[in-house]
Amino acid sequence: MTTEVARRVTAEEPPLPTEGLRVKYRSRNPVTRVLVGGFLSAFDAAVRAARPRTVLEAGCGEGFLTQRLQVLAPGAAVLGLDESQGILEVAKREFPTLILARGSIYELPCRDGAFDLVVACEVLEHLHDPGRALDELRRATSRHVLLSVPREPLWRILNVARGKYWPERGNTPSHVQHWSPRAFVELVERRFRIVQVRRPLPWTMILATKEPSPR
Repeated sequence: MTTEVARRVTAEEPPLPTEGLRVKYRSRNPVTRVLVGGFLSAFDAAVRAARPRTVLEAGCGEGFLTQRLQVLAPGAAVLGLDESQGILEVAKREFPTLILARGSIYELPCRDGAFDLVVACEVLEHLHDPGRALDELRRATSRHVLLSVPREPLWRILNVARGKYWPERGNTPSHVQHWSPRAFVELVERRFRIVQVRRPLPWTMILATKEPSPR
């Protein structure tokens, strides 16, 4: 699988998009630690409910959640995918046991239904065409997807409250999509059957299956 991925990855190198390890998962700020702890608890519960044997994390960044997936699903084959070669090099230094490859969420380098679980957490809000990405995630999974996005407008309100991004009215500069919990559910259920909706402050997290919602 890894060889196939390596042959089909995209050629362009995007800029490094995130500092997630330092500012989120390894923050010493007590409020950030509480909020991220709630996110991780919801993430862990969703992965255990999915019980995957094969996992793809699309947009894996520095690999923190990819490594967590290895722990949560022992024995499962876990692959982390990201467009940025620089980010993948950071992930490999931080977590040497990870299996990583370079590729685009818009054209996942795998056959149809190759993975029991496809994960895209904190990714869709950065994309100009999230619908196209969701179509590709649906193609790549045989069972579940696990998705999360910032909960708006709460995300921006909290940014303003902590003195961040005032010129942008609290919007994280790389975020080009903004969903309330209801709007995000409506987006996802066009393509999947929703199993769980969790709201760890300030995110919306959805576990869904490939079967379309009944009409």
